[in-house]
Amino acid sequence: MRNFDFSPLYRSTVGFDRLAHLLDAGMASETQPAYPPYDIEKTGEDAYRITVAVAGFSEDELEVESRESSLVISGRKAEETGERTYLHRGIAKRAFERRFQLADHVRPVSARTENGLLHVDLVREVPEALRPRRIEIARGETPALESQAEA
Repeated sequence: MRNFDFSPLYRSTVGFDRLAHLLDAGMASETQPAYPPYDIEKTGEDAYRITVAVAGFSEDELEVESRESSLVISGRKAEETGERTYLHRGIAKRAFERRFQLADHVRPVSARTENGLLHVDLVREVPEALRPRRIEIARGETPALESQAEA
């Protein structure tokens, strides 16, 4: 694995420390557990969906939480009541927590389970003040220039 030194980035920029942190976290993601498996898909120009395989978990045992710029999906299995003797136990019922870093202005809008999958829909909503806007170009002289010429 390669290690990258971001200290030159810190010396010559201001406000990009979050980007360097995301790159560091992305490089460290190789050590994160692979359970449960998930998909991330783009469903529209400003819409996304995270799908997590949660077979064996009920809606009451799952939690989807939006914290600052991250989405946390966790599952805690309720304690089993009664004695069971398994000949083979291959269905994972262990607790899990998955964290996803969200870009600016991306927020979750809904979550639902279907056929053992948890679907979390996200949307990017850029505030009106940050959207590009067209500036009209006036023809002729502006009133401010005319008043300065008369003075």
